[in-house]
Amino acid sequence: MNAATTVGANLEAFKYAIRPSCQKPNTSSVYGSTHKFCCLSRRHTTLSLTSRKSKTKSFSSIVTCLSSYNQGEVLTYKDAGVDIDAGSELVKRIAKMAPGIGGFGGLFPLGDSYLVAGTDGVGTKLKLAFETGIHDTIGIDLVAMSVNDIITSGAKPLFFLDYYATSRLDVDLAEKVIKGIVDGCQQSDCALLGGETAEMPDFYANGEYDLSGFAVGIVKKELVINGKDISVGDVLIGLPSSGVHSNGFSLVRRVLAKSGLSLKDKLPGESVTLGEALMAPTVIYVKQVLDIISKGGVKGIAHITGGGFTDNIPRVFPEGLGALIYNNSWPVPPVFNWIQKAGHIEDGEMKRTFNMGIGMVLVASKEAAERMLSEGETAYRIGEVISGDGVSYQ
Repeated sequence: MNAATTVGANLEAFKYAIRPSCQKPNTSSVYGSTHKFCCLSRRHTTLSLTSRKSKTKSFSSIVTCLSSYNQGEVLTYKDAGVDIDAGSELVKRIAKMAPGIGGFGGLFPLGDSYLVAGTDGVGTKLKLAFETGIHDTIGIDLVAMSVNDIITSGAKPLFFLDYYATSRLDVDLAEKVIKGIVDGCQQSDCALLGGETAEMPDFYANGEYDLSGFAVGIVKKELVINGKDISVGDVLIGLPSSGVHSNGFSLVRRVLAKSGLSLKDKLPGESVTLGEALMAPTVIYVKQVLDIISKGGVKGIAHITGGGFTDNIPRVFPEGLGALIYNNSWPVPPVFNWIQKAGHIEDGEMKRTFNMGIGMVLVASKEAAERMLSEGETAYRIGEVISGDGVSYQ
């Protein structure tokens, strides 16, 4: 807490980046000899460029109006047990006690650089891991949720630590989970430095576990991305998600129960099962985003997690600016269409709960945006910065 207060006193320059977040506190100790320090590096393949014009189904066409599905209970994230407003209120109260808290990552001054730290979990996506038996990719989700947060400041991840808690330690199961964490660190080009394994009899159900992750990165002070230079006319560039990622699963599980389908059933109209579609690991954007940043012109970055477009994009804007999102400007994964239909979920609720196919949004100058859209990575011109506040659509 003293460190957070120190950060607040030294981060006047970053007042524009202070926005409410849903991060959780962290703590960790080091594994024994079987879980040693490792410095990992493995390249991943990139995808082809797709511009704003797309022949695939888009946000406005695939996310159908609620009136088309006027039978049955209308579901919301709050109905499923998650109150985004309550979370935002808690962050506001914490910020009063620890000034400086509220961005996607916490910044700590260190010489001519900032250490940037983030922590997160996987949430109730774990419930689907228990039901599907897919445990070797849930660790990728865990790493992604933290490293994707800290790169919004332009920081390169240095190391990651994890916390694995269970009622009774199943070594084979834990090994699968750790394998995914190692894979996530490879994709992030960071070290898995250690973690904590906790056996807590009677606290968790047999065969179940919980996960938390903690990442630390570094960025030069003169290179930090904080959104303060964002201006009207800047372009919003969206990077595609693999699906639901790791947010909104309390609502997803409620929808699944309502639909009468099982995780082994096919996603309607698709060749994959619902379990496969929902368990697709979160995209780790570290290498792609750092490469884009290195070429200049990026003014702000928003990681689209809980709160969707509605709550996350405005977090990186100076006061008085808002986002205009272009409908029909990116393809939306079919899983979101199914979620909305099966759950009778309103458009606004979808946009505030899910990423809708865009996992990261970069705010860039027009020149930088044109370069990004011509260099071979899959990216979409999804909107622009306007005067006002919040997020609107056209």
